[in-house]
Amino acid sequence: MKLTIGGEDFGSKMGNDQLHYDDFLPDFTLTNADGQTLTTKDLEGQLTLLSVVPSLDTDVCSLETAHFNQVASDFKGIKFITVSNDPVASQKNWCAAHDADGMEILSDANGSFGKAMHLYIPGFDHLARVVYIVDASGKIVYEQMVHEVSHEPNYDLVIKELEKLTNK
Repeated sequence: MKLTIGGEDFGSKMGNDQLHYDDFLPDFTLTNADGQTLTTKDLEGQLTLLSVVPSLDTDVCSLETAHFNQVASDFKGIKFITVSNDPVASQKNWCAAHDADGMEILSDANGSFGKAMHLYIPGFDHLARVVYIVDASGKIVYEQMVHEVSHEPNYDLVIKELEKLTNK
């Protein structure tokens, strides 16, 4: 897998087992702002944009999450979720500072999601940056891996896919 951080290769440390288009979400757990544990099944039931970022405490992750928080208001029938390695308390602080009410922020501080999705970056100790759109059955219907972790995703491509999937 091609993945760099500041130009340094980390992809070779991750292998090639990441999930792609037409794969189903594996079993994992995440923690919500109330400290409740959510499972893969809790994310099923509606079209979901899943934005995976290393840490909300970085500029790029913060920008990406704020951007998708704004976009969420244009797509009422879609659940918007950001997953990061940050502990719940840090995520709550970020949400309060950025008026993040258009999406749900979930913590993978325990690493379950990153390991199950093969997105945990050894030696960096965070998640890779990727955007998935997942259908109601838990099947990945869109994937955009950001190959340089310090870059933002191509928002236009994500929005075009959301529009296509919702007939906008």
